[in-house]
Amino acid sequence: MATSMDKSLSDSELNPMNSETTPPSFINCRRKKRKLEGNDELKEMKDMIVRLTEIQEKEFKKNAFTLKEIQQSNRNIENTVSFLSAQNEELKLKIEKLQAEKIEDRKLITTLENKIEDIQRENRKANLELKNVPKKHNETKEDLVEMVVNLSKNIGGEISKSNIKDIYRVRGKKDEIKNTPIIIETSSTIVKNDILKLCKSFNIKHKTKLCAKHLGHRVSEDTPIYISEHLTAKASRLYFLARDLVKAKTFKFCWTAYGRVYLRKDEQSPIILVFSESQIQNLIRKT
Repeated sequence: MATSMDKSLSDSELNPMNSETTPPSFINCRRKKRKLEGNDELKEMKDMIVRLTEIQEKEFKKNAFTLKEIQQSNRNIENTVSFLSAQNEELKLKIEKLQAEKIEDRKLITTLENKIEDIQRENRKANLELKNVPKKHNETKEDLVEMVVNLSKNIGGEISKSNIKDIYRVRGKKDEIKNTPIIIETSSTIVKNDILKLCKSFNIKHKTKLCAKHLGHRVSEDTPIYISEHLTAKASRLYFLARDLVKAKTFKFCWTAYGRVYLRKDEQSPIILVFSESQIQNLIRKT
C-alpha cells in the first residue's frame, strides 16, 4: 500500500490557489494597457503633427504673400532706380550743355563789356575830372567854366572858354554830398594833356598844392583839389587797386594815360598794362 509520500502531487496541489480564484495574467493586462496607451499617444502625435502642418501651411501662405509683396516692392524700386538713373543722365547732359552755353555766354559778355569799355574810353579821351571842388550856392555852368579858366591862368596855361565843349558837376547819390566831381569836356586830347602836365608841374614846383583858391574861390579856398583823366568805372576801379600796390611798395610807379592804367616796378622794369582785377591779384601773389 502506497504511502502518502509515494503519491505525486496534482496541479491543484502544486498550485495552492485554484483556477477559480486566480486572477488573469498580469503580463497580458500590461500589454493591453500599453497598447491602448500607445494608440492614444500615436493619435496625439498625429493630431499634433496635423496642427503643426496646418500652422506651417498658414505661415507659409502668409510668408508667400509677404514675399510676393517684397518682390513687387523690389521690382518697383528697380523701376524707380532705372527711371531716376535715366533722368539723372538726362539732367547731366542738360547741365553739361548749360555749362558749355555759360562759357560761351561769358565769352560773349566779356567781348561786349570790352567793346563798351572801348566806346566809353573813346568818348572820354578828351575829358578831365576835377575832384573835391566846393560847390557854390546856385552854381551855374558859367561858374564852372570860370573856375577852369582861372585854374588855367594860375598854372600857366592858355585855356579859354572856346576850349571847353561842355562842363557839368556830377549829381551825388546823397543830397548832403556837395563836393561831387566836375567833368570837363575839352576840345581835344591835346588840350586835356596840356592841362594835366601843367597841373602836375605846378604841384611839383610849389609847396602849396592846387586848392580851391586857384579856381577863384573866396570861401573854403584852402580846400585841396585834384585833377585827372575822366576814367570809366572799370578803369577807376583798376586804378584804385593798382595804387594799393604802390602804397605797399610792391611797385614804384602807377599812372593813367588815355583812359588806361599802367604799373611799373622800377625804372628798369617793363611797363605793365593793367586790364583786369584778376591780373592785379596775380601780381600780388607773385610778389
